[in-house]
Amino acid sequence: MEFSHPDTELAGQPIGYWSWAAHKAVVGHIRKTLAARGVSQPQWWVLAQLAGSEDGRTREELRAVLGGYLDVGSALESEMDTVVALGWARQDESERLRLTGDGAALHAELAVLQRSLRARIHADIPDEEYVRALKVLQRMIHNVGGHAWHH
Repeated sequence: MEFSHPDTELAGQPIGYWSWAAHKAVVGHIRKTLAARGVSQPQWWVLAQLAGSEDGRTREELRAVLGGYLDVGSALESEMDTVVALGWARQDESERLRLTGDGAALHAELAVLQRSLRARIHADIPDEEYVRALKVLQRMIHNVGGHAWHH
């Protein structure tokens, strides 16, 4: 990709705009692709967390892990309910959620999709550049007293 502006001009560009534009483009692309498969992004997050846990997870554990993601809030409870209602997970008597066979199959399919999405999003971006960009964003968050979270 060729940039149409010299580096000196890009250096003066507002981070607020570019971080928002990147978020809007990337998250929008991910959500649109998942929606075409009948799954919301928060539902994918729930499936991924359940797939990674042999003993299942309580709703409280899921909220603790997923609470740091963007714009989840109280909607996470509804998304967990939907995952159960669609038969992708079941809640046992100890209130632990576990994937069903259908949920495990869907998770496996979506995991392949997620890897392809990541490959497209990261195309032509060496890991070193990606890591550098993340470190710059982390520093900016720190500089303004913000908090960022991700596993």
